[in-house]
Amino acid sequence: MKFLDRFRRATPATNPAPCPAPSPEVLLAPLDGTLQALDTVPDPVFAGRMLGDGLAIDPATNVLCAPFAGTVVALPKTRHAITLRAANGAELLMHIGIETVGLGGDGFVAHVKEGQSVAAGDRLISFDAARIAPQVPSLVIPLIVTNGDDFVLRSRAADGSVKRGARCCEIVPAAIAGSSSMPEAPPEAEGEVFHCTSEIRDPFGIHARPAGVIATRAKAAASRVTLSLGGRRADARSSVAIMLMGAQAGDVVHVEAIGPTAQKDAQDIAELIAAPGSGAAAREPRPASAPAPALAAKPLVAVALDAPGIRRVFSGVSAAPGLAVGVSRRLVHEQLDIPENGAGIEQEMAALTDAIARTRSAIESAIAHFSEPGPVEHGSHGNQQTEILTAHLSFLDDPYLRSTSDEMITAGRSAAFAWKNAVETQITALRQLGNEVLAERAADLLDIERRVLLVLCGRNETALELPDNAILFADDLLPSQFADLDLKRVAGICLAASGPTSHVAILSASYGIAAIVAAGPDTLRVPDGQDIIIDADKGQISVNPAVSDVAATRQVVETRRARVDANRQAAGEICRMPDGTRIEVVANLGSVSEVAGALANGAEGCGLLRSEFLYLHRTSAPGEDEQFAEYQAIATALAGRPLVIRTLDAGADKDVPYAHLPTEENPALGLRGVRLSLWQPDLLRTQVRAILRVKPYGQCKILLPMIATLADVRTVKAVIAAESEALGRDVPIETGIMVEVPSVALIAAQFAEEVDFFSVGTNDLTQYTLAMDRCNARLAQQLDPFHPAVLRLIGLAADGARNRGRWVGVCGNIASSPLAAPLLIGLGVTELSATANAIADIKALVRTLDMPRCRAVAEAALALDSADDVRHLVATHWPTIGSGS
Repeated sequence: MKFLDRFRRATPATNPAPCPAPSPEVLLAPLDGTLQALDTVPDPVFAGRMLGDGLAIDPATNVLCAPFAGTVVALPKTRHAITLRAANGAELLMHIGIETVGLGGDGFVAHVKEGQSVAAGDRLISFDAARIAPQVPSLVIPLIVTNGDDFVLRSRAADGSVKRGARCCEIVPAAIAGSSSMPEAPPEAEGEVFHCTSEIRDPFGIHARPAGVIATRAKAAASRVTLSLGGRRADARSSVAIMLMGAQAGDVVHVEAIGPTAQKDAQDIAELIAAPGSGAAAREPRPASAPAPALAAKPLVAVALDAPGIRRVFSGVSAAPGLAVGVSRRLVHEQLDIPENGAGIEQEMAALTDAIARTRSAIESAIAHFSEPGPVEHGSHGNQQTEILTAHLSFLDDPYLRSTSDEMITAGRSAAFAWKNAVETQITALRQLGNEVLAERAADLLDIERRVLLVLCGRNETALELPDNAILFADDLLPSQFADLDLKRVAGICLAASGPTSHVAILSASYGIAAIVAAGPDTLRVPDGQDIIIDADKGQISVNPAVSDVAATRQVVETRRARVDANRQAAGEICRMPDGTRIEVVANLGSVSEVAGALANGAEGCGLLRSEFLYLHRTSAPGEDEQFAEYQAIATALAGRPLVIRTLDAGADKDVPYAHLPTEENPALGLRGVRLSLWQPDLLRTQVRAILRVKPYGQCKILLPMIATLADVRTVKAVIAAESEALGRDVPIETGIMVEVPSVALIAAQFAEEVDFFSVGTNDLTQYTLAMDRCNARLAQQLDPFHPAVLRLIGLAADGARNRGRWVGVCGNIASSPLAAPLLIGLGVTELSATANAIADIKALVRTLDMPRCRAVAEAALALDSADDVRHLVATHWPTIGSGS
């Protein structure tokens, strides 16, 4: 999170937001075309004025010009839209065509840059209409006043043909017009103003859960809080409006708070925006070649069933890994009879209020249930359920959903009809944003829609009776429906629609239930009681397979289960290869709360403590005593086992606002890791002192991130020596470096003279070796640490360390892959620092490995051409890794 603006009073001299001049701005036609009402735009986001009021032009020419003199405040890289700010402060979004963001800039040429001043009539963007039109629903251009709480439109010209430069309307400050088109702010929202920005860290952007948390906090604020991103603005009290911003990972959201507690409200919400993702955020991105979720699959009840016994094989997208054998069970959604006309405004309003209240009570009871200690199935799984249900609560309080429903009830519609239409308008808008994850989050709105409708219709969702080892087949599965399942009877899930980042996918993975999504509407034809094999690892569903296949799969499932149980039972034993070679298997940790789980899985210590957990999402650096207390607590919990503490690894995608990092064009190559610590030496000295105080001496080791030069190592070692002397510590502390920059691997022998150990960070080493941004989802499939070039650098680092008597560990993601263990050991690695859940399986595998064979396969891997070839080589020599056989 970057607090770019310090606290200030709302005066013309200090308030960064423009103060509207008390005069209207004439909006001129930006190009030739047909002027039309915003309602006619074939997109509910624009037509429904979710982004603000305005008008639209169906273009007859292909150059968009400035409709007034102003400043370019937003111009996305895709160049399909632009936002101008007028002299009176009005901000106008001009969006060329519908769904044109998906073109990635193809067919658009920008003639201006962000921050540039333009005169009325200046060229802004040229577009190739003939090229674009066949690819999108419409070329109509909405013109939207995005800060509609401050401005209104009046004196609008009549619909029809218009020439560039012709008068279209006036944009008038609301103070003059005497009206406002936005919901009223809280009455206390006057006075102090605070502005800040926050970068989105959740890899899936702002979706349902974070939006719900943000909205809940904003509703409790005494200030009015507004979020903006480019030309889009959202009342922070509305989780739907927040999601409709379409905010992506890496986007910087502007937070504005006006009110008596503006600073705290803005900072709190900015921290929520910047919070890392959970559940879905930890999942791997879906392969680019995978089919898109079938968002509009036919309702299950409308699909004709296959005859029993028909053998079929379906393919879908893996949402939760696993292999299962069972029998099919269809989930049929009960169709509700929704009357269109109401029985009276007061009666329908009261009915909707009562239904929302009863739904809220039911959700709160469910949250309390999952928050209770006791049943094993609660635990972290219950936390997932609680997060999702809490987001659902925020939808019930959403001001836009309620106000839209109330308007329809006032017009004579029934409460059920009004609620259904209000929610489905937002669902349609989410699905048309071009953001797959937000489209998948539409299921959460569907869930709330159905809960309220069931109450309004006087119906209860009938509990689904399940056979043992049921394989559920459905179009989609709402989170509330998942929560109502007897999960002890569920072996697998197959959904025609949904997606791999949906909440059902997250919950399935959390409970260890094999799940496949986006399998297509034909899966809805499978009747109940059919034999099913679901192989979620391969994304395949076999209906009525051969009896021999069923028997063989059951054997594999039992073997896997037995192997996992056996591995966990033996996880506490020291890890050695058959020839006695010691391979330490330790855990990557982020806080003291993770220690117990790691030790239960057999961790022999901590190979990487990410100390940044103490530094992120706060406005000032942690002090020495605070850090010492945390480090000592972790050391104590490890009961004398090794603890490797990495010094602050911030910069790039992990920002610490109090470090006042400069803006960098290439932050991944700039002030990050140890470079930041050396740039802010007080941060480094404070952290070093805290680590040096941890007892018993010898348990802790210091690990330095982002080392690229010997000079950096020597500088930090001098700091450690000076602080040791100042503390009176006469026991030396082992100091190592991360091998994540190729320069270290290439001259590893020289670095080994200066340090006690190496720890290879394969995530960054792969990024810098292959010149691929590890935060870029489009490159995720190519950013593979099994690439021979990356393996060769690991081998060079191990050779350099071994020649100087140093040890080498690996703490990157590859260390958690059993498939990588023979390679890494063959290259000379003697410590694997993995995620807790992977430790037991890795230790079990290492105990079976033959060192000469590991070395031979590792050497052969270096001569291959690709990561895929390397994986195939390892799988050929150790075919049982990951197979369960």
